[in-house]
Amino acid sequence: MWSQRLVAPSTFELTEVPRPSVADLREGEVLLRVAAGGICGSDLPHFAGRVSGSLAVDAERHAAAVPGYPLHEVVGTVIGSQCRDLAVGAEVVGWASGTNALSEYVVVVGSGVCAYDAAALTPTEAVTLQPLACVLFTLAQLGPLAGKRVAVVGQGPIGVLFSHALRTAGAGEVIGVDVLSHPDLLSTFGVDQFVHSTSDRWAATIQDEERPDVVIEAVGHQVGTLTDAIEAIAPDGTIYYFGVTDDAVYPVALTSMLRKNLTLKSGYVRPPSRREALLAAAEYLAAHPGLAGRYVTDVFGHMDAELAFRRAAHPVAGQHKIVVSMSMST
Repeated sequence: MWSQRLVAPSTFELTEVPRPSVADLREGEVLLRVAAGGICGSDLPHFAGRVSGSLAVDAERHAAAVPGYPLHEVVGTVIGSQCRDLAVGAEVVGWASGTNALSEYVVVVGSGVCAYDAAALTPTEAVTLQPLACVLFTLAQLGPLAGKRVAVVGQGPIGVLFSHALRTAGAGEVIGVDVLSHPDLLSTFGVDQFVHSTSDRWAATIQDEERPDVVIEAVGHQVGTLTDAIEAIAPDGTIYYFGVTDDAVYPVALTSMLRKNLTLKSGYVRPPSRREALLAAAEYLAAHPGLAGRYVTDVFGHMDAELAFRRAAHPVAGQHKIVVSMSMST
């Protein structure tokens, strides 16, 4: 089968590798013919060549060089199953458990994927369900949000879904902060106030009466945006650090947190909760038809995976989700 392999920082090479065998599936696993995959911000540091702390076989000199890596948002068709609740022929979406879905076929843990309504969603649209599952899982950890002023720092592919879900949850005001202009934030994603600014300038100039009760940091990859969230938030507020860290240890403005009596939370959808989170996302998307079509703004063929990742790493105004379609060659 074909597979894209990261051979150097930001450099893929199309390779031929052995196709996984149905006979080798372990209990609970399924073999997928991959239809599409979404590029997540958490994939980008590894695309840039950083060492993955969770990938035991990442020992190459220039890049991970693992076939199909790094891509974990996957949509595909089950062609072999050792998972009792996923039959051959099912169209599924979810997590590629090895973050290796940039291949023609991939083996995944069955509990990390869920069947979706293929009559309502194309495979490229169905990619939306995986990041949406993460967003809805996070909001459930924050408790009631009705009437609260909530700021989402970063209006990238994750941030815009947070904004939409916060509006649906009844937030009193949704504030989106981003360095890029996104003209559809108000009409499509429910943002009440868009702050076209860097987060440090927003935090430095915000008035006391404008301070949010909740800040969701949806950028990640640097300390500064977390520091800005702490500076901007109102006393007694809650910060959820959703963005993925590039470093294992982050300094925190603890004195400010203490003086403001703040709560800092973080987390991710652990494997036992993934099927449930995907089902919640499917229900949400069914209640908001058309959202997936507006969310996915760019689709590339698998031969152009490197270009797709480069575009994701350097977004432009109006860009949201980038998807790689395995049925497109270019």
